[in-house]
Amino acid sequence: MDKSKIKEQVKTEFTAYLTLHKHRKTPERFAILEHIYSTKGHFDMDSLFKSMNNNSFRISRATLYNTIELLLDCGLVVKHQFGANVSQYERAYGNENHDHLICISCGEVKEHKNGNLFTPTQQKKLQRFKISYYSMYIYGICGKCLKSKAKQDVKSNTKNNNITDKKK
Repeated sequence: MDKSKIKEQVKTEFTAYLTLHKHRKTPERFAILEHIYSTKGHFDMDSLFKSMNNNSFRISRATLYNTIELLLDCGLVVKHQFGANVSQYERAYGNENHDHLICISCGEVKEHKNGNLFTPTQQKKLQRFKISYYSMYIYGICGKCLKSKAKQDVKSNTKNNNITDKKK
């Protein structure tokens, strides 16, 4: 589905949700939705706030937090907690299924696109369950941190060898 159709669909769903729950349909709420669906990847509340203000759309933090709660409740945004204290969010529509590779050393999160995780046999077992999307968290150490650790180990070994040589 192309980007404009996705935006149209999520706007329709959000409007229906707001109507059903008797919430106001404000331009700020729709601007937040538009902004989220115009950018790719994960975001936290601070980066979203700064990004919206940098794009000349002044919005209060309270409006942002309240709108995110509404978007979470109606299923248009997904919340992740990758181990840090800061919650990360991403749009729920228009994302391919993907894994999250999380470095336990530096906290960097990368997305890894994958094929269908479920084989036809597994799908048959889930026949009374319609999968909308899925996400997998894979924790490990990224290449940059591994390289940095290897350099530190070399320095540490060199330093220990020098100390041992001086003692002899």
